[in-house]
Amino acid sequence: MKVGITLPNLGPQATKDNLLQTATQAEKEGFDSVWTITRILWPLKPQTPFPDTPDGSLPNELQTVLDPLDVLTYVAANTSKISLGQCVIDMFFYTPIMLAKRYATLDVLSQGRVIAGLGLGWSKDEYQASNIPYANRGERADEFLQVLEKIWSDDVVEFKGKYYNIPASKINPKPIQKPIPVYLGGFTPNTFSRIIRYDLNGWIGILGGSFEYIENSIKSIRAQASQVNKNPNNFQIIMWTSPNVKEGQPSKRDEDRFPFSGTIDEIGSDIQRLKDMGVDHIVFVYNFLPIGRNVNEMIDISKQLSKFAR
Repeated sequence: MKVGITLPNLGPQATKDNLLQTATQAEKEGFDSVWTITRILWPLKPQTPFPDTPDGSLPNELQTVLDPLDVLTYVAANTSKISLGQCVIDMFFYTPIMLAKRYATLDVLSQGRVIAGLGLGWSKDEYQASNIPYANRGERADEFLQVLEKIWSDDVVEFKGKYYNIPASKINPKPIQKPIPVYLGGFTPNTFSRIIRYDLNGWIGILGGSFEYIENSIKSIRAQASQVNKNPNNFQIIMWTSPNVKEGQPSKRDEDRFPFSGTIDEIGSDIQRLKDMGVDHIVFVYNFLPIGRNVNEMIDISKQLSKFAR
């Protein structure tokens, strides 16, 4: 199982020095990837509840967010081998040609280290600010993904669709990777079917609750692939987790413990459980935890946990 860590590109810890230290130490310690988080605004009166908090409020850390691709470009210039991912870029807030161009540029500058984590978004406020209709997101995503593949692969790019049109053109440079690996985030059956239909690299999930939900989601992806005669092992699983390490004695009963909360060994057993489910790549997310403001502590905890993933 590969191991990644999020970069501090949001909140008060989003500084040049913290980004550089996290990325270079992660590479030095042999981690496989670093990741950025995306948000474009923090509405005072959200039209859509935030999905990862009990009351739907947005974490204060999301009031300040450095651009995910600009951060990775800076990191690319200061590293040499670690992969560079995002979870996730809401694709509609870009035009396909401009996002394809930015990814291709980053892939060229990093010598083929980009992982594209894409999603459809959930915030009506961000859609409004981007002047994009909230309706028909699935149809728009289908076209967007097709356009990305053409731009990255075809010598002459031409596309005529309902939402996007490109006249026959040369669009260069092409990325070093043929093509850039694309993973979709999302929690609906449509997300999984879209991954299979367009032969994307896989799914980015977030462990925010029970293991059963994640296990059922992975089984659903594999089953959908088999139903259309595609190799289910061609679709990889990247799982985001937030390790909340607690010193002291282990929990008396494992069922009383929230996933990825507890001692190093307890969280290690959670990592092993994900590995047994077929998760290929685990990412440790500290941006919303107190530890997220201490780079040395993040790296140290991640080193201890990574041994359970190898």
